[in-house]
Amino acid sequence: MRINCFLILFLTVFLSANAQITRLKVFEPDSTDTGFKIVRIKDVKLKYLTRNAKLTDPRTVLNRVKPLSIWYNRFKPTSFWKKVNKFGLNVSEVSFVNWNAGGDNSISALASADFSRNYKFRYLNWNNEVQLRYGLNAQEGRKLRKTDDQIRLSTTLSFRKDTITNWYYSVKANLRTQFSNGYKYPDRENPISRFMAPGYLFVGVGTSYIPPKDNFNLYISPATMKSTFVLDEVLSNQGAFGVEKGKNVFLELGFLITNSWDTEIARNVLMSHRINLYTDYVRSFGNIDVDWELNFNLKVNEYLNANIGTHLIFDDDTKFDEVIAEDGTVIDPGIAKIQFKQLLGVGLLYSF
Repeated sequence: MRINCFLILFLTVFLSANAQITRLKVFEPDSTDTGFKIVRIKDVKLKYLTRNAKLTDPRTVLNRVKPLSIWYNRFKPTSFWKKVNKFGLNVSEVSFVNWNAGGDNSISALASADFSRNYKFRYLNWNNEVQLRYGLNAQEGRKLRKTDDQIRLSTTLSFRKDTITNWYYSVKANLRTQFSNGYKYPDRENPISRFMAPGYLFVGVGTSYIPPKDNFNLYISPATMKSTFVLDEVLSNQGAFGVEKGKNVFLELGFLITNSWDTEIARNVLMSHRINLYTDYVRSFGNIDVDWELNFNLKVNEYLNANIGTHLIFDDDTKFDEVIAEDGTVIDPGIAKIQFKQLLGVGLLYSF
């Protein structure tokens, strides 16, 4: 009886062990049969379509392809440079044929170019500007005359201590001169001005107030060096524009305030204001040199516009009504006067 129980127990343990090994199959390799099959379904054309059925055809028929009506702009990375390029041409003309009231035919043209490259990011602000002007007038019965002539270069480098304040520490340089000879018409033999005669260079340090919109700029400099250049020998020997006779450069140290403001005062009416105020510490402190421009741009369309502008200059070093004796000696050096110019024209303006 004990032997039978022992045999039954042994057979039970042996069979259970074999059954466990067979079920786990520990050392059996993986099967390569994935069991995945592709079943192609035959296309069946429906005889009756339901009202809400939406059929799509993956095939593209080329004769049904239409070009894009709106071209989407490509992605451009953010640039901290702001650039402006402007070319303008204003023309005015008067012509008479058998005109009873009389008059002379004339035509005037004024070409202009403005370029600016401004960088602004966090603490740094760097503004660069170039302004060029040149105008001519042709009138029946007299030779060609110059009506406008200007070269203006300006750069200002500013730095602020944080991104909250609008006040910057600034270094500014400004150069102003002209292209060609200037005459006191009808005299065309003796020029009263030339390229870099005069030429004005301002270099100074100070502080600037620049709001976020960038259309207003106020610069205050308690230390600005003004250099007056007269690089023409004849004008230099005359002591023109404040230089000593025979000298080409005259230096001054003074206080400078500049302000520029561009804004739209009405629809399609843009105002541009620019003023420089300078006084010398040593020679004539309190005697202020003024250079003020005020222009209104009336925009008709993208390319056609009208300009109304004024330019006022007062410089104590520029004298008028000089009296010279027959032997060449100066009897009266003359006095400084307000210089005023007014502009009205219609023309083309191209910006990019």
